[in-house]
Amino acid sequence: MLKIIFAGTPEFSVGALKSLLSSKHEVIAVYTQPDRPVGRGRKLRPGPVKQYALDHNLPIYQPQSLKPVEAQQELIDLQADVMVVVAYGLMLPKEVLEAPRYGCLNIHASLLPRWRGAAPIQRAVLAGDSQSGVTIMQMNEGLDTGDMLYKVQCDIRQTDNAGVLHDRLAVLGAEAIVIVVDQLGTGNLKPEPQNDENSCYARKLDKAEARLDWTQSAEQLARQVRAFNPWPVAQSSWQEKVMRIWEAEAIADVSKLEPGCVIDANKNGIDIATGEGVLRLQAIQLPGGKPMPVAAFLNAHVIDGDKLV
Repeated sequence: MLKIIFAGTPEFSVGALKSLLSSKHEVIAVYTQPDRPVGRGRKLRPGPVKQYALDHNLPIYQPQSLKPVEAQQELIDLQADVMVVVAYGLMLPKEVLEAPRYGCLNIHASLLPRWRGAAPIQRAVLAGDSQSGVTIMQMNEGLDTGDMLYKVQCDIRQTDNAGVLHDRLAVLGAEAIVIVVDQLGTGNLKPEPQNDENSCYARKLDKAEARLDWTQSAEQLARQVRAFNPWPVAQSSWQEKVMRIWEAEAIADVSKLEPGCVIDANKNGIDIATGEGVLRLQAIQLPGGKPMPVAAFLNAHVIDGDKLV
């Protein structure tokens, strides 16, 4: 039985913590980012990992940074065998990386070395990758550059958005980390160095990326819609209102209309001319409203002949 420090913050991390708690090992501490103000009242709210740790009476640590010597010593004094890191959000100094007996392991939501960085799930969807997966990595001081210990892959379906893929990878990661932790110290794990030449940088998402440029191809726009669901959600402007686009697909059709123009609108979708092909909107949202199927939108609005910008 190994003593584990778990470090994570968002929903993606919860499954791994739950899986480790159900294993033969002991989670002796949970590190998670400080509570953040949310909502109109800006009240502090614990993140998903902290809430799960509270529900299971686990010791919780929430340093603003792990750079201070005091914070490092507090972690070192826990005398852990391994630290498991899943979307924690804080940089780990060398002193922390070397503190546990078996170092620090990271669950990364891509098939490394592809998509190192903050948004590997969304970048894979946006790029049109056919596969994704999870890599369990021995952490070093680089950005997702450590030796790979274990990989599991899955297909990215044409209908997958980032939220759906996120949930699938969270399950795979939760299963994979227990497999790896069980084998620490047995000699069965064969660390594999990453080939830096094959790496891609998955930079953090920016809200500005969600604005659709109708001169792009329908296929690229459809990827944007899927990649930015559930955040920040693809959007355009219609009649000077922000229209958020939750679901859309590229269809095999040709249009001679200017990009952004509405070709047709019926219960099956709203067809928009693009730089190449046609994008069919299937679920949209207007300011102050909830996401809705196009059929419901058309019951109350007329969009034929309009243009999205």
